[in-house]
Amino acid sequence: MGKSIIPVPNSLMFLPVLSLVLLLASAGVGAEILAGQVVRVADGDTVTVLLPDGQTHQVRLAGIDSPERAQPFGQRARQEISALVFGKPVVVEWSKRDRYQRIVGKVLVADQDTGLALVASGLAWHFKRYQHEQSPADRAQYAAAEEQARSSGKGLWSEAHPVPPWEWRAAKRQVASGTSEASRVARP
Repeated sequence: MGKSIIPVPNSLMFLPVLSLVLLLASAGVGAEILAGQVVRVADGDTVTVLLPDGQTHQVRLAGIDSPERAQPFGQRARQEISALVFGKPVVVEWSKRDRYQRIVGKVLVADQDTGLALVASGLAWHFKRYQHEQSPADRAQYAAAEEQARSSGKGLWSEAHPVPPWEWRAAKRQVASGTSEASRVARP
């Protein structure tokens, strides 16, 4: 007798995630949980998650800042996060939105913290400006991962003086607004 193939509805692909969602909901005090699938990767620290009900949310990975696309290692960071999350079911644990109304959250794929993975591979900085928003355990893990990547010369740490993305963005804003040191000196 031949085997019959029973079609599985798309909504069932999220069942493995459901158990993780329930576990995280009990662990993350004050955190909200999203479960969905990553359908777009904007850059090394921003993804779009599609929920089972059809809603999409832009998610900024919490605790990290990866190089901008035009910076050295920016494209590599985007490729790495794509390999980790694109098309895969994810769980996002979050408790805030940023000034662009993106959800800022910890993105997990099969229990793997993707932000931590980027930091460990030398493709993102531990964003210490916001470390107070992380749990003490996450803060310690991210700091240790960055130190290990730095001392091993991984990724962006292979450069003599990598420029953090927040400094790169600030310099770009100064040039765009005409307030760079060079333009101030040149003006009468």
